[in-house]
Amino acid sequence: MAQDAVHINLNGGRSYAIQFAPFRAVPRLLAAAELRKGPCLIVTDTNVAGLYLEKLRGYLLKAGWSPLPGLILPAGERSKAPELLQQIYDHALGAGIDRQTPVLALGGGVIGDLAGYAAATLLRGLPLVHLPTSLIAQVDSSIGGKTGINHSVGKNLIGAFYQPKLVCTDLDALQSLPELEWTSGLAEVVKHGLIADAEFAHELSTNWDRILRRDKNTVRHMVIKAAAIKARIVSEDERESSLRAILNFGHTFGHAIERIAGYGQFTHGEAVAVGMRAALKVSVLLNPDLPYTTIDSLLKRLPVRNSIKDLDPTKLTQTMYFDKKVQAGRLRLVLLRGIGSAYVTDKVTEEQISAGWDSARNA
Repeated sequence: MAQDAVHINLNGGRSYAIQFAPFRAVPRLLAAAELRKGPCLIVTDTNVAGLYLEKLRGYLLKAGWSPLPGLILPAGERSKAPELLQQIYDHALGAGIDRQTPVLALGGGVIGDLAGYAAATLLRGLPLVHLPTSLIAQVDSSIGGKTGINHSVGKNLIGAFYQPKLVCTDLDALQSLPELEWTSGLAEVVKHGLIADAEFAHELSTNWDRILRRDKNTVRHMVIKAAAIKARIVSEDERESSLRAILNFGHTFGHAIERIAGYGQFTHGEAVAVGMRAALKVSVLLNPDLPYTTIDSLLKRLPVRNSIKDLDPTKLTQTMYFDKKVQAGRLRLVLLRGIGSAYVTDKVTEEQISAGWDSARNA
């Protein structure tokens, strides 16, 4: 595996690169992606703007680009809402964009999803570039073209598949992440190993202390490996018709937690960590030979601040049925057959789901 790029190859000869390079390389990478030099729109949030916005603008200006005034949105999951999407529309259209104006999504998963959906819909599609700054964004949400916003009924129910022209991942950005954002992002990393790469899952267990310390060499290897796993799955199944669905391991439970607890009570990574514990319990009920203790010990290393003990399990289960993966009224869950082996099934009983919630509540 190349140490500076991972490539996604899609049907119809389409492809793009995930480049592991500092943000100062963005102008060069934009040129390599054959994007027109000129105006560009940077969308970021209040957590990231002070760290990277002016530096990025400086790199672009020096290279002959004309970045429009940056749009700084409130940080957090609540920004994945119609009102914030409208702000992007107003800002972009007021600045006089055209169909060649790239949208640069500078931030974590929320900014990537929100700005990505804006790019997908403005003028029926603007070039999109992801500049992920969080661990979740670097290993997961910036890869594969999922964009969207939340609805009061559930998470990510409004959106589109829209592939970027480029992803530029600056690994040094991870060193400035608050501890909560770092540990939350590790949930998606662990998920990648559990669903698709047993060797990687073992590496995570072995290197956990170095990972928590953010040892640069360990982190570099971890992020590139996790991104390559996601890229391989997306290359095989762009629109989640089959294989890509396994990336939702723990998410159907996790999204219900976020919805019932209220966005912000759990980070996305924390909710997924709890959701994976629930899904693991259901998995072992259906697959008794699953090495439950080994997997559970890895999931227990993911810190979660809050408990779900005060959340109504009936409401949590009901909310799961608003998940995008529900088909013909049947709940479809991603479960594990083994470490590195996941599958999707709709043959799960209410009792098994309840057992999953009980396991997660008592963790």
